[in-house]
Amino acid sequence: MSGLLEGKRILVTGVITDASIAFHAAKTAQEQGAEVVLTGFGRLSLVERIASRLPKPAPVVELDVTDDGQLESLSERVGEHVSGLDGVLHSIGYAPPSCLGADFMAAPWEDVSTAVQISAYSLKSLSAAALPLLGQGGSIVGMDFDARVAWPAYDWMGVAKAALESTNRYLARELGQQGVRVNLVSAGPVRTMAAKSIPGFGELEDSWGTRAPLGWDVNDPTPVAQTVCAVLSDWLPKTTGSMIMADGGVHALGI
Repeated sequence: MSGLLEGKRILVTGVITDASIAFHAAKTAQEQGAEVVLTGFGRLSLVERIASRLPKPAPVVELDVTDDGQLESLSERVGEHVSGLDGVLHSIGYAPPSCLGADFMAAPWEDVSTAVQISAYSLKSLSAAALPLLGQGGSIVGMDFDARVAWPAYDWMGVAKAALESTNRYLARELGQQGVRVNLVSAGPVRTMAAKSIPGFGELEDSWGTRAPLGWDVNDPTPVAQTVCAVLSDWLPKTTGSMIMADGGVHALGI
């Protein structure tokens, strides 16, 4: 029986540790038949070491989404490993400490602009960089945390995620004529390195499982990874500009 992503070529960004959502998405994609290429930022040797824990070897290419040169050469460098792309996972986000869990009113624009560029504008940057390799039916998926409400401690990262959600809709409009879908997967809290860096985020983790109608395990990224792979597959051919929830159902409740 062939896998959901049999023969697909997927670019996965944001693998930092083997606990990250991006790592589990890459793992699940491989298990479903995909050929995976990873991107790394900073210490490539660390990403390569994490990549060795995947079911199959995966090449790693360097990508700093704020570096125009690396973005311009991305398609060429990824093209050294695969003949094209069928899907891209954007799992990139960062905000300086002043933007998280502190005084919302005190964060300076310089820090806020960094959060917005890396966490939201980079979805456009990555999409444009990968577009030469994407053909009809291609799928771009971004990782989100529902920004329709103001979460404790999330502060300016929440604002950046709201910008990400809007960027997703505009990209869907722009890229639809080329047959490329653009969607977000909004995940419940998962105990990753990124989550641990947010002061006070543990309060959300502690209560999510009791609030979620389907329950929620902050130590299990697999349901989110499976949702990502479903959106990367051919089984949502007319879904674009959407935010697909993988949070156990918390988004549907008024609490």
